[in-house]
Amino acid sequence: MIITESKRKVLVLTGGGDCPGLNAVIRGIVKRSRREKDWAVYGSIEAFNGVLKDPLEVLKLSNKNTAGIHVKGGTILKTTNKGNPFEWPIRNESGEVSQEDRSDQLINKIEELNFEAVINIGGDGSQRISQKLFEKGMNIIGVPKTIDNDVSSTDYTFGFNTAVQIASDSLDKLVTTAESHHRVMIMEVMGRDAGWIALHSAVAGGADVCLIPEIPYDIKKVVHKINKRIIKGKGFVNIVVAEGAKPLDGKVVSSASNEVGYEHERLGGIAFQLSAQLKAAGCKADIRETVLGHTQRGGTPTAYDRVLASMFGVKAFEMVLDKEYGKMVAIKGNKIITVTLKDAIGEYNYIDGQDYLVSTARGLGISFGD
Repeated sequence: MIITESKRKVLVLTGGGDCPGLNAVIRGIVKRSRREKDWAVYGSIEAFNGVLKDPLEVLKLSNKNTAGIHVKGGTILKTTNKGNPFEWPIRNESGEVSQEDRSDQLINKIEELNFEAVINIGGDGSQRISQKLFEKGMNIIGVPKTIDNDVSSTDYTFGFNTAVQIASDSLDKLVTTAESHHRVMIMEVMGRDAGWIALHSAVAGGADVCLIPEIPYDIKKVVHKINKRIIKGKGFVNIVVAEGAKPLDGKVVSSASNEVGYEHERLGGIAFQLSAQLKAAGCKADIRETVLGHTQRGGTPTAYDRVLASMFGVKAFEMVLDKEYGKMVAIKGNKIITVTLKDAIGEYNYIDGQDYLVSTARGLGISFGD
């Protein structure tokens, strides 16, 4: 694709895992740009991959191809978590994989294409890349995206509310079948090293036990909670467990990925490990496991996420106009603000054990296994 646009140009991309609300951000950027007569918006396909590929994979974004996309899940620009320009995966003829720093090539290509600024929509990993590119001179702005809600310096990330809604709806369904069969139902949710989805859905869905990464659990205390609920085979228990939860002196259930360019351990399987631990600890009740997995990433975004994503998109373009590079849009106390990328990635957004929602959960009788 040859870009000959005479207008000032901004490049938009979506990186990392997908989540509901990405399209609403893209639409917000395009809608706001149309109020300025001398700007055009382009999208790089599959994060920075679109710029680095030959031939170029870049799409001009218009009112026509972004109309109505705010109600759709996923991203029209596609996404990837295997395209870090600082650690670009290269497979040689023998099949061995090495890494190459293509960041200078990326920066030069963006300059050659006359993009005045870049808006990188992504989570913690994507914004770390944004900061490194900013330090090398790129005019870049971040928009926080993750269902895990683990990006600091912002109260919420879009996608999180939808993931919680999906998890809560699923827990509602598990409650009825657990009650019918006097069973223990274990529902595993995403979140990596943060328990926000688990905590919110446990409170919303009326779970009896919520196990999160921030509070290692004692299996004996979980069994004690179950035994208080199920007496002589009668009663039922619903457990929400975050994929990153772990027992005291235990490890997170994960496996190494063999996917080229994927940097993280693959989490998942704690529901089945917990089930085995409960049985080994003497739990007599019938136990069933449900892993929600990627259902939490798909589908139509909630109204809240559409609104938040739209606000982020509009603000991100206004940050381009104001040349607020090296910063990320955020929400604090219902106000849309900007923070430096350095501050945004400075701390991981773990749940504080003294968080009011933790206290609320305890007040509702929810056990954390501690």
